[in-house]
Amino acid sequence: MDLAVGVLIPFIGTALGSACVLFVKNRINLLVQKGLIGFASGVMTAAAVWSLLIPAIDMSRHMGKLSIVPAAVGFGVGISFLLLMDRLIPHLHIDSITPEGMHSTLKNSTLFILAVTLHNLPEGMAVGVIFAGLRNGDGAITAAGALALSIGIAIQNFPEGAIISLPLRSEGLSRGKAFLYGTLTGIVEPAGALITILFAGVMVAVLPYMLSFAAGSMLYVVVEELIPEASEGEHSNIGTVGFAAGFLVMMSLDVMLG
Repeated sequence: MDLAVGVLIPFIGTALGSACVLFVKNRINLLVQKGLIGFASGVMTAAAVWSLLIPAIDMSRHMGKLSIVPAAVGFGVGISFLLLMDRLIPHLHIDSITPEGMHSTLKNSTLFILAVTLHNLPEGMAVGVIFAGLRNGDGAITAAGALALSIGIAIQNFPEGAIISLPLRSEGLSRGKAFLYGTLTGIVEPAGALITILFAGVMVAVLPYMLSFAAGSMLYVVVEELIPEASEGEHSNIGTVGFAAGFLVMMSLDVMLG
């Protein structure tokens, strides 16, 4: 599969989702929003396990019983990296009124965009490292498996794009600007993917660490942001149902295509 196409697939998902603001008048129903966020968290969790952690362990199988070490180290560093970014970068989560990160005088809409961009960074890194593994690995990663990850992230990026652009519209931005800003939050994915590919291309030995680093970063986003957002407010099981659906979709894609 062409590298450029694989890297751009998740970004296309974000752009198509953001385009919903051009046709939908109001914000997404709260229950639907919770279901979509749950779906996204399910996709990311399954991708972290099947597409990243398991290949990282397989690529280290020559270490015998210590094959878990690269996966464990990379996972821990990935969690720590996103924790640090979460503390440093000013951002505002959906439906929140209290900014996080370092103090800033930026507008709420800008802080919201930064939050989504921070969220998208590990997804871009995941795509980049899976394609780097495909190009430089030992067969633990297949072209179909790399495609499955790109498609899975694109699927969860579609509703995510809508969840981004519609609140921006309600903040007073024009439909065009809301679409543009929502789409631009996804540009970090192909950018992060390309940087990761270039870095991994010259250091094949660190691929297992980078795979698990991306997994840790993605799961940090799931636990820190997505699951709480899917559960806040009046109690509902829709977020859990969405999580299960997303997990099954991504798991099925990875197993059938991988």
